[in-house]
Amino acid sequence: MKKLIASILCACMISSLLVGCGSNASTGSADSTDSASSDSTATAAAEDTGKKSDADADKVINVWAFTDEVPGMIEKYIEAHPDFGYEINTTIIATTDGAYQPALDQALASGGSDAPDIYCAEAAFVLKYTQGDAAQYAAPYEDLGIDVDQAIKDADIAQYTVDIGTNPDGKVVGLGYQATGGAFIYRRSIAKDVWGTDDPAVIQDKVGPGWDKFFDAAAELKAKGYGIVSGDGDIWHAVENSSDQGWIVDGKLNIDPKREEFLDLSKELKDNGYHNDTQDWQDAWFADMKGEGEQPIFGFFGPAWLINYTLAPNCGGEKVGEGTYGDWAVCTPPIGFFWGGTWILANKNTEKADAVGEIIKWITLDTSEDSLQYKWANGTLNGEGGTKDSVASGVVMSKSNGELDFLGGQNMFDAFVPANAYAKGTNLTQYDETINTYWRDQVRQYTAGEKSRDQAIADFKQQVADNLDVIVE
Repeated sequence: MKKLIASILCACMISSLLVGCGSNASTGSADSTDSASSDSTATAAAEDTGKKSDADADKVINVWAFTDEVPGMIEKYIEAHPDFGYEINTTIIATTDGAYQPALDQALASGGSDAPDIYCAEAAFVLKYTQGDAAQYAAPYEDLGIDVDQAIKDADIAQYTVDIGTNPDGKVVGLGYQATGGAFIYRRSIAKDVWGTDDPAVIQDKVGPGWDKFFDAAAELKAKGYGIVSGDGDIWHAVENSSDQGWIVDGKLNIDPKREEFLDLSKELKDNGYHNDTQDWQDAWFADMKGEGEQPIFGFFGPAWLINYTLAPNCGGEKVGEGTYGDWAVCTPPIGFFWGGTWILANKNTEKADAVGEIIKWITLDTSEDSLQYKWANGTLNGEGGTKDSVASGVVMSKSNGELDFLGGQNMFDAFVPANAYAKGTNLTQYDETINTYWRDQVRQYTAGEKSRDQAIADFKQQVADNLDVIVE
């Protein structure tokens, strides 16, 4: 079973390490291994080698995920720890078409030997599993033999990830391995043309703090023929995740003033031609990364994964001097935010708590040079020269080399360590994925002049009332 299923995942793993982040980039995997096919594979293997003993079955850890990222990490752990003594049985169901959550919910509710021991949840729906409707299935990390409070402190884990992974009883039931605190990612050549410097310390004071300074910078850029961002989606995640409250408060729909302000910020961008009016994850958005849009675009808001897995593949080149490769830098954004991420949870009914705890600790809390996070931060998980990424531990990033040719040699960790500290994790709800879609659609209709501001808000409320179990007043 291990060779036929898990090693396949390992082989296709980290060379292209998709983000586990709740963005569209993380849901592009078409890989799917359902539990029925896994069971039939296991049965065939048993017929070849003789009937599996109960003891052998007890040495299998069931892992559920929506990409091959986490299963591949676990394979790396097993390879590095030959005495671990467990195999993994992996079920991967992509989040496309909403297939993952219902299947996971059924597996958790059904229990038994096929139930997940370890399962993953991304930012778009993680609160359902840590604090919401399915939180009762998650084991506190302390029940897995992890001194979690001390480990979080020792590793300097980004607080927003801890807040999201803490259940209503105040127990940590989920942590991530990737930090997705956001920065402002900008074109060096445009910064030099407009302000005479591309120094991140100067540019962060040009674009912030706060939206007033950001729009002052937008006006200066426009005077020289540049847009500050590609579309209003580029500022949405900064707006969304800097709000004081989430969409649901005490069971009722809540429009935080900072999220309502997105109507005005979006309109200001459009009315003044400060962007190219693109939509994220569409062709025109990617064209702006190459510098081939209607007007050259100065920057994008995003975490390290946006650099590695979105900007770099769409910049029009693979080395300095090609396309916009090497013409980028990162600085502190106008306002703190995060975007995406994957949290690792354990089933409270697992019979392999100690083994599960060892895996989870290695992925989420270990800061040694043999840890997942250290190897990932330094691009050495599959040997030298791999993709470097921002990780959950500030301790790991402080002793790692985050220099990237794509960023003109800049050490990206200088920007992303503080970015992770600025991010807030107390304003999520389990309905965010759906409600965000409704809200952004209404905002675009308003800025396009198709409806009034008041009508956009009213229609948004009606959509929520019609489709979700939420009180709307």
